[in-house]
Amino acid sequence: MYYLSPDLFFPPVSQANRDGILAIGGDLSSDRLLLAYNSGIFPWFENGEPIMWWSPNPRMVLFLDELIVSKSMRNILNRDSFKVTFNRNFRDVISNCQNIKRDGQNGTWITNDMIEAYCKLNELGIAKSIEVWQNEQLVGGLYGIDLGRVFCGESMFSKVSNASKVAFIALVNQLIKENYKLLDCQVYNPHLESLGCREIERDEFMELLKSE
Repeated sequence: MYYLSPDLFFPPVSQANRDGILAIGGDLSSDRLLLAYNSGIFPWFENGEPIMWWSPNPRMVLFLDELIVSKSMRNILNRDSFKVTFNRNFRDVISNCQNIKRDGQNGTWITNDMIEAYCKLNELGIAKSIEVWQNEQLVGGLYGIDLGRVFCGESMFSKVSNASKVAFIALVNQLIKENYKLLDCQVYNPHLESLGCREIERDEFMELLKSE
């Protein structure tokens, strides 16, 4: 495992250990975060821990034309019971992602420092959010890092059933319209798999990330 110095540097992702941990330390400056995402690396750590930087193998991704929208989900979308906006309330979205209770988790990896760092990236036009509204209330959403042709999803939240799925589907449809090639979902979970995401080798992910 590589211990970062104040220099703006990451080792090659091939040096990550079996769990996907590449480096430890450093900071959450905008320059370092942008370098990380462009290098196939992301921070993931809990409050009170040092910053840990990950590049897992395999990598969970969505090829946009492989999105799965179930029949029941299509019916929900056709009802127009949700309103979707893009990048209107970034801080509210990331704060909800921090505070939402998740099965099997005692706390959150979205620390207050992470919120401030990603809000700075939002001000720079790099971090973006998708909001889902019902009866003028924010009930779901997601946020991530926009690298131009690849969008790196970070976290989702849902206060009512299916709201996070609505955000995810809306994001994918927007990425398709704008000719993006990939949605990075980082690590496996069954919810993402149900939406069409799958694991690929890290080398393939890096080739896609670097290709024009």
